[in-house]
Amino acid sequence: MSKGQGQGFGFGLGKMKELTEAFKKAQQVQEGAKKLQEDLDELEVTGEAGGGLVKVIVSGNQEPRRVEISPDVMGEGADVVSELVTQAAKDAYIKSTTTMREKMEELTGGLSLPGL
Repeated sequence: MSKGQGQGFGFGLGKMKELTEAFKKAQQVQEGAKKLQEDLDELEVTGEAGGGLVKVIVSGNQEPRRVEISPDVMGEGADVVSELVTQAAKDAYIKSTTTMREKMEELTGGLSLPGL
């Protein structure tokens, strides 16, 4: 076998084809990620506390949208209302990050590139 034949720079056509496919998938994921960001911006996630007496609504990207406080809880005092708002905000954050993670896993499913 002469020096000019063989594998070239250390990877043959099979490896090159795999690399090309990986880049195509990465590009699809990147395009999907843009769409996902838009979808998450439009999504509303509600965190609750006090059996729904206090609600904190955030986007799928954890951007605060609004707080809803039932008049029934207002007589409980500022400390109680403050604690309920904090609990509802934590609930909204957990729900929205879980939703984001699940949607990212759907988007990147089957793609085995480092860092994704």
